[in-house]
Amino acid sequence: MDPKESPQSPPVLPPEQAYRRSRPHIRIAAALAAVLLLGGGFLCWELAFRPSESPPYPKWMEISKGEGVKETARRLQQRGIIRSSTAFVMLARLLGEHHRIQAGEYRFEGPLSPVEVLRKLTRGDVYLHSVTIPEGWTAAQIAAKLAEEGLADPKRFIRLCQDPDFVRSLLGFRAPSLEGFLFPETYLLPKGWAEERILKTMVERFHLIFDERLQERARQMGWTTLQVVTLASLIEKETGRPEERSLISGVFHRRLKLGMRLESDPSVIYGLKDFDGNLRREDLHRNHPYNTYLLAGLPPGPICNPGLESIRAALYPLDQGYLYFVSRNDGSHHFSKTYKEHLRAVALYQKGRRP
Repeated sequence: MDPKESPQSPPVLPPEQAYRRSRPHIRIAAALAAVLLLGGGFLCWELAFRPSESPPYPKWMEISKGEGVKETARRLQQRGIIRSSTAFVMLARLLGEHHRIQAGEYRFEGPLSPVEVLRKLTRGDVYLHSVTIPEGWTAAQIAAKLAEEGLADPKRFIRLCQDPDFVRSLLGFRAPSLEGFLFPETYLLPKGWAEERILKTMVERFHLIFDERLQERARQMGWTTLQVVTLASLIEKETGRPEERSLISGVFHRRLKLGMRLESDPSVIYGLKDFDGNLRREDLHRNHPYNTYLLAGLPPGPICNPGLESIRAALYPLDQGYLYFVSRNDGSHHFSKTYKEHLRAVALYQKGRRP
């Protein structure tokens, strides 16, 4: 061939032949794409939907206010709640949920997928502590119980109970403290609530229980809410027998009408700062606002937090003419109409001898 001649161009294949030659490459590319797609899908499933099965359960996690998603994810992985903190952060950001995780204490009963964990945290599905406040407990006892559960600072709780402005803001009237208005109930409380919110919840429960019907009854008697709850607290402390509440209320109402002192031991005890469990004769002569042996009328405020039945008893006394009662030492009381009869009952039940 003459070197001056230009080389011939490669022959142009018909379209059908060109497609047949390229088909293997297309098949390989499609297969690779399918593998990548399936692999990516499996990876996404692993990262988003596969639970971390890391016993034992339940597991606990407390998230602080202002804590970032990275720190939360790191501690979730550390506790075995999720498999990968990196994947969890990616998932949270992909779903736009990384700024919606709520502070609080969380309990995980069993394995959850990362998506379920994220949903739990963004819903604020925090653990609720069941705290039962028995009838007749004082604010100090409630504060100690909440502290034991890790739900409140007892000193701050009591300080707020005695803060005049805070008391009035919750009650709507002046009272020595919130004593008497922390309604006995079983509460479901999350960790992290401020003491103000806990107190507000308990007082709101009181307002719900002390409804319009009971308020109207108090108005008919010419009594204030504070007076009713104060008397109810005395009744609550004097007896644990439901059938005796209205009788004891009748004794106190009759004494108040006659101008007699109430002479309630629980009231005296409430005013003693150093009470050791043994009420002595000299304690009955100690001068303080709650000493109903020395001072006539009701004490200045409740001595405990009474339940609904004691509140009802204060509003609906049963007057059988009794002026005195003494414990039989079995939880019940002997009621007397005269002082002479009362002395015989005291000699029988309190001194262990017959008159």
